[in-house]
Amino acid sequence: MLQNPLQVRLEKLEPWQQITFMACLCERMYPNYAMFCENTEFAEARIYRDVLDSIWEILTVKTAKVNFERQLEKVEELFPSGDDFDFYGVYPAMDACQGLATLIHGLLDREHMLEAVIKVSQQSVKTVAELEFAQGAEEVTNENQKENEAVCEEWDVQWAIFRPLRETTERDLELIKDLRHELREDPVSNIGVAL
Repeated sequence: MLQNPLQVRLEKLEPWQQITFMACLCERMYPNYAMFCENTEFAEARIYRDVLDSIWEILTVKTAKVNFERQLEKVEELFPSGDDFDFYGVYPAMDACQGLATLIHGLLDREHMLEAVIKVSQQSVKTVAELEFAQGAEEVTNENQKENEAVCEEWDVQWAIFRPLRETTERDLELIKDLRHELREDPVSNIGVAL
């Protein structure tokens, strides 16, 4: 598990900020899943998109009602298995599903929201670190992670999402919409997959 000072800071966020943070990271993992679906016809990427949209909706629409147990079932059906596919793309796709499932678990059990937000943060970094290792880099550890540019970039992006959230006290709909818009306008994943 790679450590970063960010993890301690995430504890101090309000639940809506933690949910937004996780939704942003899932948004960044989505292209990995979409690319996997395109290459395998395993599932429809738009189902992932729809589930993630329902989370953005509860963040931005007061009256939104979402059945998260049903959404979790949908995500569980989207999970590919590493044993069934012979190409690397299955692993980032699995991580993307895991991130979204963890986010929904946090919504279903608010007492474990903090656990969920740290897990999703870890998940996104793990995708980057594992790809680096698969491409021949040294295994990324806490000791050497600062030497790995891709991992450093991932932490930088997470900090960049965290900072404006931390600076708002009230639930800021404009900020939530801006973050979502920014990640969608330029849909490049945590490992550089562009839609």
